[in-house]
Amino acid sequence: MRNLLTAIHWKLVALAAAAVLLAACGGGRTKPDLVQAANIPTSFDVTILADKDNQFDYDGAPLTPEDLKGAFRYRQEESLPMATVLLKRGEKQKIKKEHLASLARIAHQMHFTAFVEESNGLISELQANIKDADSDSAQ
Repeated sequence: MRNLLTAIHWKLVALAAAAVLLAACGGGRTKPDLVQAANIPTSFDVTILADKDNQFDYDGAPLTPEDLKGAFRYRQEESLPMATVLLKRGEKQKIKKEHLASLARIAHQMHFTAFVEESNGLISELQANIKDADSDSAQ
């Protein structure tokens, strides 16, 4: 009888230990916290919105990519802050690949840093992948 009580006691201790280990492992979140990169500024010099027909909303005016480039060129000529630009989703328009490509091209040509605010609120840097002219002609 004493042997049976000892065996039950050890089984309960083992079961309790397994429950503690399981609670310690499974008590956390299922998804890791999304952390923004360290190079994201706290504020941006210019904020633009994605607009329909692959246009951008800049200070309430819908602009084509060429018009937006002209507006940015004006800011640079007037020595207005132009180091960081944030692209956000418009009220009725999602950010499309065309928006990203246009802004990345303008940022590369005009030497500023472009950022995109994604639908989950995460901000990421937008970088252009420019093909080398020599490699294009060699192929």
